[in-house]
Amino acid sequence: MKMTKKFTNIGIMLAMVLSMILPLQQTASAADVLTVSEAIANQNQTGQTVEGYIVGTVKGGNGASISYQLTSPFTQDTNLAIADSPNETDKTKILPVQLPTAVRAALNLKSNPDNLGKKVQITGDLLEYYSVPGHKNAKSFTFVDGTPPEPKVEDVTTSLKGGIVSKGSSVSLSTTTPDAAIYYTVDGSNPTTDSTLYTAPITINEDITIKAIAVKEGLKNSSIAEFKYQVALSGLRIHDIQGAGHNSPVADKAVEGIEGIVTKVVDARNFYMQDLEPDNDSNTSEGILVYKPNHGQTEGNVVSVNGQVKEWVLEGYSDKLNTDLAMTEINADKSLVTTVEEGQELPETTVIGMFGLQQPTNVIDNDKFTEFDPNEDGIDFYESLEGMLVEINNPAVIAPQKYGELVVLPDHGEYSRLNSAGGLNITEFDYNPERIFVDMGDEDFVAKSGDYFEGAITGVVSYGFSNYKVLTDVEDLPAFVEGNTKPEVTRIHEKHKELTIASFNVENFTANEKGTSDEKVSRIADSIVHNLKSPDIVGLVEMQDGNGSINDGTTDAKESADRLIAEITAQGGPEYVYTDIAPENNQDGGQPGGNIRVGFIYNPERVSLAEGTKGTSTEAVDYKDGKLTLNPGRIDPMNPAFEDSRKPVAAQFEFNGESVIVVANHFNSKGGDQPLFGKNQPPFLGSEVQRKEIAEIVNGFVKDVKEEDKNAKVVLLGDFNDFEFTDSLEILKGNELTNMIEKVPFNERFTYSYQGNAQVLDHILVTNNMAKKTKVDIVHINSQFMEEHGRASDHDPVLIQVKLDKVR
Repeated sequence: MKMTKKFTNIGIMLAMVLSMILPLQQTASAADVLTVSEAIANQNQTGQTVEGYIVGTVKGGNGASISYQLTSPFTQDTNLAIADSPNETDKTKILPVQLPTAVRAALNLKSNPDNLGKKVQITGDLLEYYSVPGHKNAKSFTFVDGTPPEPKVEDVTTSLKGGIVSKGSSVSLSTTTPDAAIYYTVDGSNPTTDSTLYTAPITINEDITIKAIAVKEGLKNSSIAEFKYQVALSGLRIHDIQGAGHNSPVADKAVEGIEGIVTKVVDARNFYMQDLEPDNDSNTSEGILVYKPNHGQTEGNVVSVNGQVKEWVLEGYSDKLNTDLAMTEINADKSLVTTVEEGQELPETTVIGMFGLQQPTNVIDNDKFTEFDPNEDGIDFYESLEGMLVEINNPAVIAPQKYGELVVLPDHGEYSRLNSAGGLNITEFDYNPERIFVDMGDEDFVAKSGDYFEGAITGVVSYGFSNYKVLTDVEDLPAFVEGNTKPEVTRIHEKHKELTIASFNVENFTANEKGTSDEKVSRIADSIVHNLKSPDIVGLVEMQDGNGSINDGTTDAKESADRLIAEITAQGGPEYVYTDIAPENNQDGGQPGGNIRVGFIYNPERVSLAEGTKGTSTEAVDYKDGKLTLNPGRIDPMNPAFEDSRKPVAAQFEFNGESVIVVANHFNSKGGDQPLFGKNQPPFLGSEVQRKEIAEIVNGFVKDVKEEDKNAKVVLLGDFNDFEFTDSLEILKGNELTNMIEKVPFNERFTYSYQGNAQVLDHILVTNNMAKKTKVDIVHINSQFMEEHGRASDHDPVLIQVKLDKVR
């Protein structure tokens, strides 16, 4: 036993000596070598040698989503991809190989692109890598053609790990190859033997990149080693880092010794801290976000942070880098966060509202960020509080809870013009910068417009998904009080000689129970029968085909309509008749497979569909001799303006001997428009172009009808995805139509809620000859409520009643 150990130790010493001459070279016997396919199939083994061709590097992803870069130039130097064939592209047959520092310099494709296609044997552990079978902890390698790499000097190492350092730090360079000389540069150029000879430690007083090589006669020069150092700024406070603006004056600079008290722990990687020595400038924030994985901090800890100042975009939609504002943070990932004290009292909160800071109530931004003015611009106001503890006293809820967020106003909303539901309407020049988003993280919290809290909400000002928001926890909310907002019943009563027409977006209604529950069907039917009092004609928006989102080519919506009509009848309503024109499969936008469209239900006991031939999805309707050429018929369905959007459907109805044309619409959505509180001011509204084109087409149809018959009566209804004061609606109205929405009192003028802004997307327009004989009512039953309150859809219906026989 002792003899065996002695020989073993001698062997180890001999191997160490050889490794200094030929570092990291080891040839495995054929019996010990695994193919790539064998390595993939035999994971969780240590000390295994795998042979394969170098085919590329891991590009990204994990598990089934992993992807490989198989062509140069390569940017990764921390891994390889090997396969049994040099031309392999099937990722299930490729083995990702981790490259530890010991083998990285010689094997990685970023520095050694000529290695691509070479056959190599690598010894290490067969362990999962990127959540797929992999190779890790490589200890040695050899190229299979048997030609060992030319012996070379060991790479230069440093006494001070690269990154953020204090001014005056000293860096020593070394190599393990005895008697090798080191040459270095500090200007970014690659070192040669003509560069500075290293003889003593280097003092760092400014940001610097050191590049170094080691040289010894008889050996190949080492690879170029690179060490980047960033000298930290010291003596700064948080308000110095934040500055009076949206971007830090020291962005991308290193800082050290930044002190603050932890005010909010977001997760194991992020926390907010606030300065305990604030300045007297209300334009500069005293709070900041710190990023430090596994920071271990708790609220009340006083900490000192070293790191790099970053302007970082937090959570958001896929285009957030192009649209959203960034948060100022200290990235301490590779630096220190030192706890100075524990269990300290948090600083006094900053009150927003009465007895505190008054947030702007009209302007979000009016200077394209050229002037930082928190007193006037809402976007600047919230920036001046970024990362700080704030207090909102007696908050009024102005929209239904969504995504675990509440939109509130301080002081019961006393200083804002609340609408009839307790919400906040937009106007042409006011998109309500006073709205405050409270992210309390509970998507089950039930709240609607008109509800409120007694007491104060406190939290930290953050930003995400295109809005500033106050981060708090649901358990810390004050007493919640349910307000008096109730679903409405229309004020319009059925009259024998007066026609009632409604517009109702029924939010992806289908016969498929997985897409539309029985409860939703019941609620929509109840809304039509009891809240709208069974209108004679209902223009339905967002009707889907019979199987909803099943993408199998089905486009017919008869089953969906039958389901709704049956429930209306069961609840005491009339036995409506449905008509529409099915779209071409997946050509009108909306949920794939759902084939969203507009259509009509009408009460055959009071109205009838005028005789005519039903149009197809591609036929265009016209008006001749007092009749639609197709009934119902689509308006110019092949026009490029309707690409990926719903086509308007016109239908001619008879009521007590009078004829009326009703056009159901669903204009293209606002998807892709830039956010109100985004990085681009004013925000670009890209979707508006298409709506203007569609509006012009629909208005042109009305013009043609009126030119043919000046006494014709035309009604446009639907979800126009734009507001009453926009260019789209002005184009739609032209000189021929009156938008009845404009007759609704301002405090009742809303059909939809978006991010706390009550607004009108659903309109009913009538030709001017009808306007004086028409009444209008928006029936508020959905937009300001949650499903827990009986909400059936996300839009409120609109209803008109017209004395058709009096229209001339």
